[in-house]
Amino acid sequence: MGSKTNQKEMGILEHLEELRQRLMRAVIALVIGVILGTFLAVPVLEALIQPIKEAGHMPLALSPIEAPTIFFKVSIVIGIVLAMPVIIYELFMFVAPGLEPHEKRYVLIGAPAASLCFASGVIFAAKVLLPTALPFLRGFLSGIVEQRYSIDYYVSFVSNIMLWAGVVFETPLVMFFLAKLGVIDHRGFAKARRIVIIGAAAGAAIITPTTDPLNMVLVMVPFMLLYELGILLARLARPDMLKQQYPPKERKRRKEKQ
Repeated sequence: MGSKTNQKEMGILEHLEELRQRLMRAVIALVIGVILGTFLAVPVLEALIQPIKEAGHMPLALSPIEAPTIFFKVSIVIGIVLAMPVIIYELFMFVAPGLEPHEKRYVLIGAPAASLCFASGVIFAAKVLLPTALPFLRGFLSGIVEQRYSIDYYVSFVSNIMLWAGVVFETPLVMFFLAKLGVIDHRGFAKARRIVIIGAAAGAAIITPTTDPLNMVLVMVPFMLLYELGILLARLARPDMLKQQYPPKERKRRKEKQ
C-alpha cells in the first residue's frame, strides 16, 4: 500500500518537475524574444503609428518616462509573438503523455500550426482591421473633439487588438483538439452556431470599440469562417463519429453525390 502511494507521489512530483522545466524554457524563449524585440521595436512602432501620421498627427508623450515605457511595451509584445512557437510547443509536449501513441504526431503538427494561426491573426489585425477602424475613430465627433493620441494609450489599444486577433485565430485548432480528445464533436459545435454568432457579435463590439458596423463585420466574418473551419477539422478529428452518423448505404449515397 505504502509502495503504491510513494509511486503515485513520485509521479505527481515528476509531473510538477516537468511543468517547471517547460515553464522555464517558455520564459527563456520569452526573454530572448523580448531582447530581439528591442532591436525591432522602433521600426515596428513606426509601422503602428503610420495610420495616424498619414492623417498629419504625431502621438504625444505626456510624461518624461512615457517614451521609454512604450519602447519596452512594444518590445514585450514582439517578444510574445516571437516566443509563441516555443510556448505552444512546450504546452503541447506537456499534455502529450496523456494522448494516445498515434495522437502524439499531432503535437509536431499542432505547435507550428498554432504559431502560424496566431501570427496570421496579428497580421490580419495590423493590415486589415486597424487601418479600417482608425480612420473611423479619427473622424468620430471630429467637429467637437480634436484627435490627439497619447503614445501609451494608442499602442496599448493597438497591441490589445492584435493580441486578441491572434488568440481568435487559434479557434480552429482548439476545436480540433477538443474533438480529438472527445470533449465535444462536430455536431455539438454545429448546434452551438447560433450562440457563437451572438458571442462573436459581442466580442467584435469589445475588440473594436466603435459603432461602425463595417469594423464589427471585419471581426465577425473571419471568426465565423474560422469557426466553420473548426467544425470541418472536428469532423476530420473523429472519423469514427462520421461512421456512426451515417450508415453504410447513406455514406455510399453521399459519396456518389459528391
